[in-house]
Amino acid sequence: MNSNVLEKHTMRYILLAAFVVAIAITFVVALPQPARANQITVPTVPDNLQVADDARVYLVGHAIGTQNYICLPTSSGVAYSLFTPQATLADDNKNQIITHFFSVNPDPKDGRILPTWVSSQDTSTVWAALAPDGASTDAKFVEKGAIAWLLLNVVNHQDGPNGGAKLSSTTQIQRLNTHGGVAPSTGCASTTDIGNKAFVPYTADYFFYKKGSN
Repeated sequence: MNSNVLEKHTMRYILLAAFVVAIAITFVVALPQPARANQITVPTVPDNLQVADDARVYLVGHAIGTQNYICLPTSSGVAYSLFTPQATLADDNKNQIITHFFSVNPDPKDGRILPTWVSSQDTSTVWAALAPDGASTDAKFVEKGAIAWLLLNVVNHQDGPNGGAKLSSTTQIQRLNTHGGVAPSTGCASTTDIGNKAFVPYTADYFFYKKGSN
């Protein structure tokens, strides 16, 4: 085979390989969002924060906000008490998807003030309570000076006014990868400090689970 023929064959193979790569890239970029949602990676967690066997992660939100404390009297003096978080959760593209705070569970049989998540897309809402032994500050997992990692069980949900149900199927929520948010060590030392408030910045990742095998 002469050099001209060899060069033509080589160029043909190069062009074919480039075409195959281009098609593969186009296919990956065009994958629908649900297929990508299955790529959520949950970090290793302490045993007490493991979700139910039939739970599967379907959504993650990256939170930026504050943990808000107020100085209140206690049986031994005074201490900061959390009265609400105030955070927005974003997706991997930094689009806001959820707001997070405390609110009253509208179930008249409950009526507790609970952690609340509201979808920015359709205002579907879930209320959750801390699972039994559902908090960890284990130094093997939780950053020093950060608020605890949590496992919460959803106790109520509410569809949006137009029937939106983005969050309604949620059964459990994990708060992981926390940074900051711990109550300050100053500003709540005596009865004269009662009523003082502290808004402490924090970040965290919230993983949302629903029942299912896929």
